[in-house]
Amino acid sequence: MANTAQNTAGKIPIIDASEYFSGKKGSLESLAEQVKTAQEQIGFYYLVGHDVSSDLINKTFKSVSRFFALPKEVKETLKVNEHQIGYIPPKASLLKTSGIAHNTKLDTNEAYQLMRDRVPSDPKVANNERFYGMNQWPQSRLIEGFRKTMTEYHDTMSKLGWKMLPVYSVSLGMDKNYLFQFFREPHFINRNAHYAPSQADENQFGLAPHSDHGFITFLPLSDVPGLEVKTQEGKWIEVPHLPEAMLINTGEFLSRWTNGKFIATPHRVLIPKTDRYAITFFYNPSDDTINEPFETCISKSVSTAYKPTSFINYLKEYAEGNYLHQAEFAKRQISTNGSLDIKP
Repeated sequence: MANTAQNTAGKIPIIDASEYFSGKKGSLESLAEQVKTAQEQIGFYYLVGHDVSSDLINKTFKSVSRFFALPKEVKETLKVNEHQIGYIPPKASLLKTSGIAHNTKLDTNEAYQLMRDRVPSDPKVANNERFYGMNQWPQSRLIEGFRKTMTEYHDTMSKLGWKMLPVYSVSLGMDKNYLFQFFREPHFINRNAHYAPSQADENQFGLAPHSDHGFITFLPLSDVPGLEVKTQEGKWIEVPHLPEAMLINTGEFLSRWTNGKFIATPHRVLIPKTDRYAITFFYNPSDDTINEPFETCISKSVSTAYKPTSFINYLKEYAEGNYLHQAEFAKRQISTNGSLDIKP
């Protein structure tokens, strides 16, 4: 297995997991050590040698580009709901002011969010529990094979997340099977996005500076530049395209679970010069998982830095505290230049 590298990818390490995925003895421990180093130093790494086929990734990118090419009036019939499922038009969302950045301009990307495909008889759907709605799919006659491709992508990425759990368990100094108990029903979010070329105002982004909400994020890479990561030194660096690599980063829930040991690194997407697409997959634990810091991340000299909370409550707080969607815009005034004027 190759050592963590910093060559063509600048400061983001490249980790080869091919021996782990082929079942080679001793490869788990080696991979876990590399992941541990990457997550403690920058919070991002490229994973190569994984078992997600490039054919599926390419097919998913193509399907997503076809979705965003649908007429505006068709996409808006699928507008995002209270479950964070559905279509978000361009300049209809904003990451609010945080410790990362003072964001005042609406993000230019359009997005389409999906979760686990559920049926009306699902008890949580029937009870209208938050984040347990049904996916809003376009009519099959408008985009043939779309639902099948996206469902295959979700299943494949969920399996990848499951396979990486022993790596994270060992990287945190625990038995390889430790984390499985918290992922009996993993909660995932697939955020598909289209970043169209446009004229950017000052302090306006395709996606404003932020850190992710959950456990880990899987990002198959677009070959169009735009994604940048903020280093520990405060410098924004470009994330180069690396063919067949999966970019992985720590979310805030995992960072708090590790008592800040693993870094939830800020990142952003600049407005590109040509169309750019993303098929981001957020892999998260079961809703009732409490991020009480792992025993290996605290000691007599290192106290607990965060108040524990369940994943579902953290997701609610993150969504309501960071994003503005259509329902909230009715209560606020948006100026003609796309800046947000929040009224009392």
